Amino acid sequence: GVAILGALLSRSIPAAPSADPQLAVQWDPVRPTLALLRLARAYRPIWLAILGISWFWTFGSIFLSLFPTYTRSILGGNEALATLFLAMFSVGIGIGSLLCHQLSRERVELGLVPVGSLGMTLFTLDLWWVGQPWPLGAVPMTVPELLSNPTGWRICVDLGLLAVFGGFLIVPLYSFIQARAKPEERSRIIAANNVINAFWMVIGSLALAGVYSTGASTVDVLLVLALVNLAVGVYMYTVVAEFLLRFAAWVLSFVIYRIDVQGEEHIPREGPCVLVANHVSFVDWFVLMAAVRRPPRFVMYHTFMKLPIMRFFFRQAKVIPIAGRKEDPALLEAAFERIHEDLQAGWVVAIFPEGTITTDGTMSPFRLGIERILERDPVPVVPIAINGLWGSFFSRAGGRAMTKPFRRLWSRVAITIGEPIPGAGLTAEALQEQVQRLWELRAQGEEHVGSGAV
Repeated sequence: GVAILGALLSRSIPAAPSADPQLAVQWDPVRPTLALLRLARAYRPIWLAILGISWFWTFGSIFLSLFPTYTRSILGGNEALATLFLAMFSVGIGIGSLLCHQLSRERVELGLVPVGSLGMTLFTLDLWWVGQPWPLGAVPMTVPELLSNPTGWRICVDLGLLAVFGGFLIVPLYSFIQARAKPEERSRIIAANNVINAFWMVIGSLALAGVYSTGASTVDVLLVLALVNLAVGVYMYTVVAEFLLRFAAWVLSFVIYRIDVQGEEHIPREGPCVLVANHVSFVDWFVLMAAVRRPPRFVMYHTFMKLPIMRFFFRQAKVIPIAGRKEDPALLEAAFERIHEDLQAGWVVAIFPEGTITTDGTMSPFRLGIERILERDPVPVVPIAINGLWGSFFSRAGGRAMTKPFRRLWSRVAITIGEPIPGAGLTAEALQEQVQRLWELRAQGEEHVGSGAV
């Protein structure tokens, strides 16, 4: 009856045109399935995101299989207790999914994936650490009896937060494969994801049976799950560095600073464009990455690529190194060629036209390289002003950067995004005036509310 009702209600969904009208339905289940898998494997980040989703469902199916045994054999509880755990697990994932909307600011925030994975590992480990908390009684434990015990509350919190962090993991991964898949291939990649999910859930069931066959207890299974989850997370974040990169940007914007973005709607949702911003600190690119929905390709002075630790992130972000004409003309020409290729491919390119980080908090004249870029590719230009990073650990206020820690931590960083400007005929001087105007307007606003330095 529920299925029939669902089918009837689905008729109210507006019809959408086919993304690929030439695609024909095939009744042979084997060849189309193999074609789906080949399609999903064609783009490695999507394939690894699908594997991450599959691991989540494998983890979840094993956990749900453990509830009856865990409730009966470890806690000595009745069926109502198992039902409570199942409800908490389901509601927790829902809460985590809704929190993703707030924490990601309506973008595909891959930085939440490592957070979710780590949380799942920690709370599963705590359940293992609790172990068998009390001797089993002759009468099954009820829900009120569990909640009257502090350890019972600890178990409930572990299960609830484990599920919340599961929501942090799964929502960005689903969003990622939908955002990165080509429109004409998206539905088939989602179908491939479902096929692979089902396959790994079966593998997970067989693995659970195998672990139990060795004489392991349910508590031992929790430890195995936590360790495998940790290993899967480490593997994903090393082979798809974008997850780790977005995590670093997310931490910078939510833990180290409080980023306030105005005008994000001015960045075109599709097509090439150039983002132009003032240069205040060594983490301006991280801040902009966290502030805008579309992942930009940054143009930076080539010596930044030699900074310890940071050079790894620069490479993973596909930063475009650039040098002065007298310093390295070959590298300069290569940079302009890469910018052209990225713009032609529809990417967002971010540039700091001052060419150097400010040493006194003011804006240096914009160099003419931006004019050369726009002369070849007259794409829309979005002016951006960064306020609040001057005086921070990553700025050159008071001398060399990154030598005086704990400066302006948890301070507010304001990102003001102006309306896009047609690139044809736009000069560096006119563009600097736009960025300067945005910077001064936000600076006046900060002073008006008494927040101090801008």
